[in-house]
Amino acid sequence: MTVKHFDPKQTTTMEAPKKVIGEQAVKNTKQDGKGLKKPSRIGFVSLGCPKNLVDSERILTQLRTEGYDVVPSYNDADLVIVNTCGFIDSAVQESLDTIGEALAENGKVIVTGCLGIKEDEIREVHPNVLAITGPHAYEAVVEQVHEHLPKPEHIPFVSLVPDVGVKLTPKHYAYLKISEGCNHRCTFCIIPSMRGDLVSRSVGEILDEARRLKNAGVQELLVISQDTSAYGVDTKHRTGFWDGMPLKTDMKSLCEKLANMGMWVRLHYVYPYPSVDKVIPLMAEGKILPYLDIPFQHASPRILKLMKRPAAAEKTMERINKWREICPELVIRSTFIVGFPGETEGDFQMLLDFLDEAQLDRVGCFKYSDVEGAKANELPDPVSEEVKQERFDRFMQKQQQISTAKLQKRIGQTLEVLIDEVDEEGAIGRCYADAPEIDGLVYLNDDVTLKPGDRVQVTITHADEYDLWGNRVPQQNS
Repeated sequence: MTVKHFDPKQTTTMEAPKKVIGEQAVKNTKQDGKGLKKPSRIGFVSLGCPKNLVDSERILTQLRTEGYDVVPSYNDADLVIVNTCGFIDSAVQESLDTIGEALAENGKVIVTGCLGIKEDEIREVHPNVLAITGPHAYEAVVEQVHEHLPKPEHIPFVSLVPDVGVKLTPKHYAYLKISEGCNHRCTFCIIPSMRGDLVSRSVGEILDEARRLKNAGVQELLVISQDTSAYGVDTKHRTGFWDGMPLKTDMKSLCEKLANMGMWVRLHYVYPYPSVDKVIPLMAEGKILPYLDIPFQHASPRILKLMKRPAAAEKTMERINKWREICPELVIRSTFIVGFPGETEGDFQMLLDFLDEAQLDRVGCFKYSDVEGAKANELPDPVSEEVKQERFDRFMQKQQQISTAKLQKRIGQTLEVLIDEVDEEGAIGRCYADAPEIDGLVYLNDDVTLKPGDRVQVTITHADEYDLWGNRVPQQNS
């Protein structure tokens, strides 16, 4: 089982190195002899963003429930599934390359995911793939597996799957997808054409999943969707039910219930709508993490209009200042695009000025590139690659200065840290300001007695541009 994740720390590209995490996918016990057949074996490669990762988890859970085994290499598999990404051209190429690699190493490949909507493009390069399905087509993928790899005999006590299903993240954190699709039509994005319009999950279903994750040992929930602050818009925020009680289908009501479960709750992909104002007090009260992942993308009103960004007309800086008045500890992560068609030096300077004023904590940047099918490709006045690179470098230099200064202010603070990893050099974790794999880390050198999932108090002693170092605060005996 191999996963490629989107957006490593301060990312500049969609691509990330492969990371084998076969130990995350619960494995069947293989048994030969005694009349028991060895389970059919599935290899799985998941590309792209956390939303794709959740789709992979759902497919694998169904296959494991049916008795298929999950193996971490092509050679050991009877068939390989590649869950593709098609967000930008480099991601498309990565997906095509991965399909080719799987075909060369194994020969039997089923393709699913966002790139799956471009079947002709895939078959032009790889005509020998067994089947192609689009994004979140869980049932279709499983049906194709059945067609090419007969369903194993279900063996009680051997092919058991935990209540939370197969998770591809470490045991102590999990992604919780609350909706699918998006109602917006940003000119640089083709996600709606791949995943459709907004479809919100029922609030009861989401909370049931969250409770199962809590009971399985999860310490942190990462709430994701294409547009988290639009949750429930498609249902007109109808009243649902959970544990026999009425509950409105909106972000505030959902966050209030998640907050009562005792886990860290972190919000991703949040647009700065006025509805976000309602969850800031929950952050100030310590109920959910004071962290917002908001893809601002630019600061020039003209460029935002060309991008057709939602909330482009909002008074963003005024809203940020209001949030910080309510919750001074609020951390904001964002992503931006430089070199969008028509971007002038004046537009770019507005973006740099916004960085100075907004003082965002965590920032990623992309150089604009055409995406097949995106409306932005038709815009006039493209920016040269040389200018894109020059603006990217200036942008990152500016943000690095901001990040360094903000992290220096952490020295002397005591923060709760969730431990992700422990090796011979010490423990590595994250504080509330850091989402896994995209933000910074907190290092506890020489502290090897902790284990992943522990939450400990740490006094910060050192900082660089992106990461912190500290010492665990001794627990007081009562």
